[in-house]
Parts: sequence; structure tokens; C-alpha cells
Amino acid sequence: MKALVGVKKCLDYAIKVRVNSANSGVELKGLKQSINPFDEIAVEEAIKMKEAGSVKEVVALSIGDKQ
Repeated sequence: MKALVGVKKCLDYAIKVRVNSANSGVELKGLKQSINPFDEIAVEEAIKMKEAGSVKEVVALSIGDKQ
């Protein structure tokens, strides 16, 4: 059996978010982005399952740009 884990990039939770100058969204330029903390936990659990022998392969899936 394989374990499929969804992974999403998001703004670091410790960063204060600012609205852009056009008031149309969030200013993302220059802000630190990292893996979603809940996704990180899911990856860790999938790896533990692989080490325990209950799954043979762990696949992480992310949709979006290459960054």
C-alpha cells in the first residue's frame, strides 16, 4: 500500500501579513514561505507508517509553481 500526502506551501505562521498597495490581496514579495505545519505532521506520520511496515511507499503531492 502507498501513502499519499498532500503538501502545501503557505506563509510562515510567525509573519505578520500585510495588504498590498492596491488593496486587492496580500503582499507576498519578500515574505518567508514554508510547508503548512499540518502537512508537515502528515508527512512525518506517513514516514512512521513506512518505518513500521504498514505502507511500502510515501508519495508527497503538491500542486502549484515550482517554488
